[in-house]
Amino acid sequence: MTTYTKIDTSIKHDIADASLAAQGKKRIEWAERNMPVLAQIRARFEKEQPFKGVRISACMHVTTETANLMRALKAGGAELALCASNPLSTQDDTAAALVHEYGISVFARNAVAREGYYSHINASLDVKPHLVFDDGCDLVNTLHTTRTELIADIIGGCEETTTGVIRLSQMAKDGALKFPMIAVNDTDTKHMFDNRFGTGQSTMDAIFRSTNTLVAGKTLVVAGFGYCGKGVAERAKGMGADVIVTEIDPTKALDALMQGYRVMPMTEAAKYGDIYVTVTGNRDVLREEHFKVMKDGAILSNAGHFDIEIDVAWLEQNAKTKNAKMRHQTDEYVLADGRRILLLAEGRLVNLGAAEGHPASVMDMSFSDQALTAEYLLKAAASLGAGLHNVPTEIDKEVARLKLESMGSTIDKLTPAQELYLNSWEHGS
Repeated sequence: MTTYTKIDTSIKHDIADASLAAQGKKRIEWAERNMPVLAQIRARFEKEQPFKGVRISACMHVTTETANLMRALKAGGAELALCASNPLSTQDDTAAALVHEYGISVFARNAVAREGYYSHINASLDVKPHLVFDDGCDLVNTLHTTRTELIADIIGGCEETTTGVIRLSQMAKDGALKFPMIAVNDTDTKHMFDNRFGTGQSTMDAIFRSTNTLVAGKTLVVAGFGYCGKGVAERAKGMGADVIVTEIDPTKALDALMQGYRVMPMTEAAKYGDIYVTVTGNRDVLREEHFKVMKDGAILSNAGHFDIEIDVAWLEQNAKTKNAKMRHQTDEYVLADGRRILLLAEGRLVNLGAAEGHPASVMDMSFSDQALTAEYLLKAAASLGAGLHNVPTEIDKEVARLKLESMGSTIDKLTPAQELYLNSWEHGS
């Protein structure tokens, strides 16, 4: 296991509490036990030093799993600066450990205000990066708006989440994206497992921690039936919930219907739900007309990236009373007619705002994709050109292979005859 000598406080940082470093180190090492693929990659990086002399700025959730990605990149020779992609997801003990145990610059405090959030993004960019890691596109957006002087030195970057990929796609379409970005979010080992199994489990975990509600027998409304929505719906159904799905995409809606879920517009679903989970990446998914017909005690949560899927501003402006923090990350809004609406994690990403995010064993795949893609970018960026690109299939398959191996499973291999058959058009039926 790679170890680093403790460093003094001269490492540039802005964290909440340095005294939490020892506790954070224990939790980072705990996560490491469930990230065997990334550990193998880190061991190779340490020998080969692919990032020697490379400066990396990362805007990501500051969690124990992210810490292990940072350790892998540092072991490979990178100079790092990490800031948070969501104020509520920052684990202050993890941030402290990264600075004071592993010598990595971190700019992140839990629950920091908007001004501080962007101050941290700019501080992480002060390293003058060659590579960028983003989770939601705020760092890349900042580079293209207020820190354009840094673009000339940037080789490329990786984007981790669906919302970020949507933003980058539009930037590329408009010709605004000035360097290559790779959509790590779109790998099979990311969206099939991280989004589905990770988001599904951690979202339900957040609902339990915040409300201690019994899901069995409740009606749970999932807004959006992408991989994240599928994961939430599967977990809720398995726990005995009656699941309703709302969608704007007819193909996804049909998929949900044929999997046995009820499908209807949110204007209808809002009358029935006990619990709501938005996972669309869009804004105003739950808004005034929905709030006005919801049951007393309805629980609202967002598992999409940004805090705009639920119209929190309307609740703030129109609630008769707000009872903040009734329970862990649970605010109660009392409407004029006496109905109560419970909002989890301030409408922010609930699985990280009210729980610990994805299990480490899932992030093992996502962050292995990130690490290997960053290595690939150093070699391939010049040939890629500005725009949004996919992760090479070979990287995705290698991560899946290593994960299977770490779980004690093996699979078949093609025989020479089978391989010839699949790669030839000359064979008849």
